[in-house]
Amino acid sequence: MKIHEYQAKEILARYGVPVPKGEVANTFEEAQAVARKLFAEGAPGVVVKAQIHAGGRGKGGGVKVAKTREDAELHAKNILGMQLITHQTGPQGQKVQRLLIEETANIDRELYLGIVLDRAVGKLTFMASQAGGMEIEEVAAKTPEAIYKAVIDPAVGFGAWQARKLAFALGLKPTQINQAVGFFQSLYKAFLETDASLVEINPFITTKDDKLFALDAKINFDDNALFRHADIKALRDTAEEDPLEVEASKYELNYIKLDGSIACMVNGAGLAMATMDIIKYSGGNPANFLDVGGSASQEQIEHAFEILLSDKGVKAIFINIFGGILRVDRLATGVVSAARKLNVKVPIVLRLEGTNVEEGRQILKDSGLNFQVGATMKEAAEIAVKAAASC
Repeated sequence: MKIHEYQAKEILARYGVPVPKGEVANTFEEAQAVARKLFAEGAPGVVVKAQIHAGGRGKGGGVKVAKTREDAELHAKNILGMQLITHQTGPQGQKVQRLLIEETANIDRELYLGIVLDRAVGKLTFMASQAGGMEIEEVAAKTPEAIYKAVIDPAVGFGAWQARKLAFALGLKPTQINQAVGFFQSLYKAFLETDASLVEINPFITTKDDKLFALDAKINFDDNALFRHADIKALRDTAEEDPLEVEASKYELNYIKLDGSIACMVNGAGLAMATMDIIKYSGGNPANFLDVGGSASQEQIEHAFEILLSDKGVKAIFINIFGGILRVDRLATGVVSAARKLNVKVPIVLRLEGTNVEEGRQILKDSGLNFQVGATMKEAAEIAVKAAASC
């Protein structure tokens, strides 16, 4: 689950991570009040920042610096409600529905910090780089040696010596080292205790008077751990998510919309990836990733069909099921019921294997509906690609 920058900063502040003074505004009137307050408290300027779940906001015109209250109000008026387009939103952009207004900082250096699970070593890794303000993926691709890493032993935790080593690698001043150690350890504690999957501070700044701040903040959370964090779960902003993905989550379905024409219904994330690959290898393009899980009910299967058919770009449905916990006969019954109830017009292609597979195939055959069944995954994918191309 993703949250907004202002929410991430509120969480980090609770753990003692220094962040600039600022407040969120949901309306123009609130933005005026926040800017007025910050300037009255002596802020030399403010930054008006669009709050959307995407990077590249500054390049898209969603981050503006104002040295006067009047400029701040003008920027707030222009940004609030705009359709902000960045490299992460796609060409459709994302509507800006709230702003974060912060006091400006007297920046000396812009650096980078991040904590993520490194699956290659199976451990959390704390990353730091002097290339702050840049996309870390770009840094990793062009100058990987510019990223310093501290692999964290879960039995020991993130040691002060590791934090100190990173601080020196960043070239911080002697007067900043102890601050940095506390900053880094607080960041790590926030990561652990909130069950985060990613914490990123870009940029992490030093100021002319040798202070350290998280000028920007991004936190993603492990969905599987949200049952432990009702307060964090409440931060979810469904307006920032694809409506079909939100609808799928209501029925415990894992759905991600893509740009192709062949809808995929599978049971298992690994099978979903393989299914999308085989569609591509067969010359087609997947329209989604939809995992009904290992114990889908007939109701869930019907809702899955509704979600798939809500995408007007879908020309065929490819159902790829390996029956284990989810028996093939139960899946077949749900598919037949959904096809009848929803009056499905697009071709439905299936590849079925596993528990009660013969019973499932018989259910499809006896339904009288025009299902196409492939003997292998490759054959079924080729049938689906051909069917989508003919629609």
